Amino acid sequence: MQPRLDYKQASPAAFKALLHTEQQVHASSLEASLIELVKTRASQINGCAYCLDMHTKDARAQGESEQRLYLLNAWREAPFYSDRERAALAWTEAVTEISVHGVSDGLYEQVREHFDEQAIVDLTLAVIAINGWNRMAIAFRSKVGDYVSPHGKAR
Repeated sequence: MQPRLDYKQASPAAFKALLHTEQQVHASSLEASLIELVKTRASQINGCAYCLDMHTKDARAQGESEQRLYLLNAWREAPFYSDRERAALAWTEAVTEISVHGVSDGLYEQVREHFDEQAIVDLTLAVIAINGWNRMAIAFRSKVGDYVSPHGKAR
């Protein structure tokens, strides 16, 4: 598939705005492994090959197991995720697909058991950020496969 345009070059200010949001996510109290699971799960839902390539490489380079990455789209049935991660993944799905079912009070209460108010906002911002990146990459057909993780070689 041919890329449509390089959005970074076409609108550096728009790219900078998304990048600033991303920097805020990484400056938050959320653990890097959780951020990568959230980014990967949202990218699975959205069908973003570019972001899936990037975030699975980043996750592996930071020590994430192949098994957990392979089973992420079936996280409810797989025993490899903590209760905190399960709450975050459910939140990720609800916020990513907010127009389908909204975000229930029950889910909010589940998330509150594992995250304080600031962390819930940070988690929500992480979901917002990856959904933005997904939409840019999909709409403009970012080239898939060339990404090299700055975190080192994937394990």
